[in-house]
Amino acid sequence: MAAFVLGNGTSRQEISIDQLLQLGSVYACNGVYRTHAVTALIATDHPISKVIQESGYSKINRFYTRRPITGLGAEIVPKPYFGFSSGPIATAVAAMDKNTRIYLLGFDMGPNEQGKFNNVFAGTEFYKALGAAPTYTGNWVKQLTKVVQDFSNQKFIRVVGATTASISELATVKNLEHMPMASFLERINNKKDL
Repeated sequence: MAAFVLGNGTSRQEISIDQLLQLGSVYACNGVYRTHAVTALIATDHPISKVIQESGYSKINRFYTRRPITGLGAEIVPKPYFGFSSGPIATAVAAMDKNTRIYLLGFDMGPNEQGKFNNVFAGTEFYKALGAAPTYTGNWVKQLTKVVQDFSNQKFIRVVGATTASISELATVKNLEHMPMASFLERINNKKDL
């Protein structure tokens, strides 16, 4: 079974979340709750996590955070990944759900085309401003590598778009491959080999 994990890098703007929801399970982070209910949502930063829970999202949708508010339906982040960032946790939850092929979309882990903060939610509440300096991604690389290696019997595919950074550490992970965005779009549009 295929699953799609959404990072919030701008490379994923070519992809329709609605289309992905028709093709398999979708795991996402933070601000995605504003527009979509997904298979599982993860938010580790307290301010946005609190707003998500208070909005009622976690009462009717699966939501993970480090500090669930009692009675609002959120689940605590799985223990082995408690200190990880939202994207790697979303990847771990997709793997723990026994999805055999897991596509990573918007896991850009580098600056945008202008060398600035690379996030589809830049300039909105809880996010850095448009034009802000890029976020350090070294921890995300280490965490994602650990998650993928922990689930060595599952296949992970990082979809590479125009703003996706080339990361040498990820190139050596045996069960992680990289796929050009055009190939991924052809695959989902033709619903083949998912």
